[in-house]
Amino acid sequence: MTAKIEYKYDDMIHRCFRCGYCKFPADWSDVTNCPSYARFRLESYSSGGRLWLIRAWVNGEIEWSENLAKIVYSCTACKNCEEKCPISFSDNLVNMVIAARSAMVETGLLPSAVKSFLKNVHLHGNPYGLAGKKRSQWMEGTGIEQYQDQEFLYYVGDEGSYDTRAQSAAKALGELLLKAGVSFGVLGNQEISDGNEVETLGEDGLLEELAKKNIKQFKDLGVKKVITLSPHSFNVFKNSYPKFGGEFAIFHYTQILPQLFQSGKLEKPAGLNMKVTYHDPCFLGRWNGEYNAPRTLLKDLDGVELTEMGQNKKSSLCCGGGSGNFYTDLLGGSEDSPARIRVRQAHETGAQVLAVACPNCLTMLEDAVKVEGLEEKLQVKDISEILNGSE
Repeated sequence: MTAKIEYKYDDMIHRCFRCGYCKFPADWSDVTNCPSYARFRLESYSSGGRLWLIRAWVNGEIEWSENLAKIVYSCTACKNCEEKCPISFSDNLVNMVIAARSAMVETGLLPSAVKSFLKNVHLHGNPYGLAGKKRSQWMEGTGIEQYQDQEFLYYVGDEGSYDTRAQSAAKALGELLLKAGVSFGVLGNQEISDGNEVETLGEDGLLEELAKKNIKQFKDLGVKKVITLSPHSFNVFKNSYPKFGGEFAIFHYTQILPQLFQSGKLEKPAGLNMKVTYHDPCFLGRWNGEYNAPRTLLKDLDGVELTEMGQNKKSSLCCGGGSGNFYTDLLGGSEDSPARIRVRQAHETGAQVLAVACPNCLTMLEDAVKVEGLEEKLQVKDISEILNGSE
């Protein structure tokens, strides 16, 4: 027996009796709704199996190991298990995993990829370990201005700032806001990580540090309203920053653009002729209940036929990029990776375009399209790119 670990959900975790409901989608198809279980097909990688292992570890019944840490960190925090769990504590399933990660952070027992992610964010303000002065390169030549006293702060985030593919979405959204005459500015090289992935990886101290730095910068600049490119930024600003004194009006861009089109400030792109299916981002959908705004944008476009995948809205299969996995890649390397399963589901609808509203989903799913050999049959586009007429 090893020493018992201090754990926040000691009085609750034992109530999971591995009924298995958490593993299956609403239509009870043979494709699971759990990304890590889909990838490995082992009970230990399901929500219930993971909780039993966590319980054994915190009770001192098993010792920490690299394999245990990989299982705990393979959860993408997508909350799909919470949608299917019939037990009263279902709202805390993901919280119980995050609490176990916090305990691992406290003891320094982390997978090497997670350590690298957190170290880079701490030292460089982004998980890629890149210099802050490169953050604004995506906006060169766009005419987008540094934030001064505009109505909105456009917060781009790490992926939109540094990832080559996501930069296209960041630029498309910026150009749309310019066309609409929206009063906005960006932080440019002064921007740092929002902390959403840091929080789900269990590093509470680093989350607090990032939140306080961002809140101070926002308040010093007089920011009142924030538009985010990423649902991950939207989530942490909206739900976690108030705990540190950060009260701002937070909008994901799909919540802002519909009114700009309806008011005539933006014109619908012409010449579209495409069948589109939409992938719900976890941190916009299940975490924050926003399913309609992105679909409203797509349905209102002339020449666009919107079709749904079997797993959609609350039952949408996660792309596998959440909780830092776009960097740590604990679920990759197999045709059963959730991103590859998801693009096959999209292709089966007959759609030519897989629309997303998240830079993480954009990069994860586009990479999966390439690996699946579907480049000539399926394009992955952020909704901002479709609306901006981007190629």
